[in-house]
Amino acid sequence: MQRSFFMIGRIVSVCILCIGAVSMGTAQTLNIASGPEAAEPLQAGAAAPVFTVYDVNGEAVRFDPARLDRPLLLITFRGGWCPYCNAQLSGLRRVLPEIRRGGVDVWFLSGDRPELLFASLQQDTQESIEGLDYRILSDANMHAASALGIAYHVPDDTHEVYESRGRDMADSSIALHTALPLPAVFMIGPDGRIAFSYSNPDIRVRLPADDVLAAAQPFMRAR
Repeated sequence: MQRSFFMIGRIVSVCILCIGAVSMGTAQTLNIASGPEAAEPLQAGAAAPVFTVYDVNGEAVRFDPARLDRPLLLITFRGGWCPYCNAQLSGLRRVLPEIRRGGVDVWFLSGDRPELLFASLQQDTQESIEGLDYRILSDANMHAASALGIAYHVPDDTHEVYESRGRDMADSSIALHTALPLPAVFMIGPDGRIAFSYSNPDIRVRLPADDVLAAAQPFMRAR
């Protein structure tokens, strides 16, 4: 009976999300690969896609490459429950201030729902990134990951595994679509095209902070 209630709640959550997406004009057919190795991330030279994500207050944030004022460094991660993601975010503290001073905007896209964007991160990670000039946004609906070619299906029982470990996965990308984003880094130039693309199907492997800085440097203003 408990299992039945869980499944009904999950179906209702998906339906609500779909209705909300249609009402905001963001409905799309999701492109979700069968697994991380099957994902086909957009590569350097491709036009960046239009997508909608959500801030910590649940407000829609629309990304339109045709309306870029400044270059954008886009970093995707699975969620605050992921230890590799926490380590990556903490490691970026060393280079993000320099990137931002150089005039490059920084967005982090998470598979968590909006209200958990900060709360789900480990405490030391919250302390590491506190005060940095960046945006952390929810892609629980998988619109950005799908458009960027980095969305992939995870086994149906993955949600239950994380829940059994005390993870709050309600309305996350796992709960809504049994999907996660590949951890990836995209550098998008002011012309709206992808200048740098990195992802790895091995979610334990992340682009080192110095390489993230190197990807952004061609777009940074001289000081």
